[in-house]
Formats: sequence, structure tokens, C-alpha cells
Amino acid sequence: MLRTRMINANSDSPGLTWLAFAFLTVFSWGVYGVFLHSGQTLMKPPGAVDVDPSLWRYKAFLFVGVAYFLVAVLAPLAMLLAKGAAFSGYTGRGMGWSLVAGIVGAIGAFGVLLAFGAKGKPPEVMAIVFAGAPVVNAVVSIWLVRHEIDWGKVNPLFYIGMILALVGGGLVTLHKPNPTPRPKQAAVQPVPDSPSPSPAKQ
Repeated sequence: MLRTRMINANSDSPGLTWLAFAFLTVFSWGVYGVFLHSGQTLMKPPGAVDVDPSLWRYKAFLFVGVAYFLVAVLAPLAMLLAKGAAFSGYTGRGMGWSLVAGIVGAIGAFGVLLAFGAKGKPPEVMAIVFAGAPVVNAVVSIWLVRHEIDWGKVNPLFYIGMILALVGGGLVTLHKPNPTPRPKQAAVQPVPDSPSPSPAKQ
């Protein structure tokens, strides 16, 4: 009896499912930059010399868009069709803000690609992105509800955390371990052909 009451009392508890999905996102976005950089690099045709390098970035981003279409259009459409709600129940404001979210997400992905094209490497670029994005998220979220916040009761650790996030991203960028450069092989000097011996005089 007591156990049943405890289960019912905790039925509204969020549990840890959200944390598992959050870690799924952490992993996915964590490898995103590495995979995107590899796609951009491997898009270069073998032996290409005079090809505009920006074409490789745009082609790589094109396939990112294809992946977005598969995952963010076809998958939720199939789920909505299964629930019978694919073409009903949309609101103007909901569609508008969802489109804005998709646009800024795509702009962010394109910015990462451009950073790679400007000689940025995944460890530096993604460290700045993932250190700065939580701060931007906190600032924008607070600004939207700024009139409902008692600023005198804000925990100082909040500000310290924002500073540490920025400092941490900078430290990771500046002091990340780099691979040991391979020693350059000495150029092999061609050996001149030895002159052929002159024929012996009779």
C-alpha cells in the first residue's frame, strides 16, 4: 500500500530520461564538427589543383541540408502521420518561431563550415562554439523574462559560471595538445653518373 502511494506520488517526476536525451545531443554535436570538417576535406576531388576551395565547403553543406531533410522533415512527418496530426493544429506564431529556430541553426552550421574554410580546426572552432553558446543561451533566456527576475537574489555562482565557461573555452582553444610534427626527410641528392671508362689504347 505504501509502495503504491509512493509510486503514484512520484508519477509526475521527470526522472532521468531527459538527461539521457541531453547526453545524446552532447555526443551528436560533439562529433558534428569533426565529421563536417572531414566531409569538407574529403569533398576535394583527387588531384584537383585549380578548383575553388569554397566549392568543397558548399558541397559539404549541401549534404548537411540533405541530412536535415531526412531527419528533421521526413522523420517527424512520419510520426505525425502515424498519430493522425500531420496537417492540422498548426499556429502562426508556432510556425514562425520554429522557422526562425531552424534558420539560426542552419546559419550556425554554415558558420562552423566557414570557420573550417578559414583554416580553423575542429578542436578550436567547436571549443569556442560550445563554450560561448551556453552563455548566449543564458543571456537571451534571461532577457526574455527579465521583468520577472528578482536580480537582487541571483546567485553569484551564475555569473561565475558564465565567466568560467568563456575562460574554459579560451583555454581549451589556446592550449589544446597538438600532434608532434613528423621529422622532415632529407632530400635525396641524385648521384651523378660516373663517366664511362675510355677505351684502352692499342
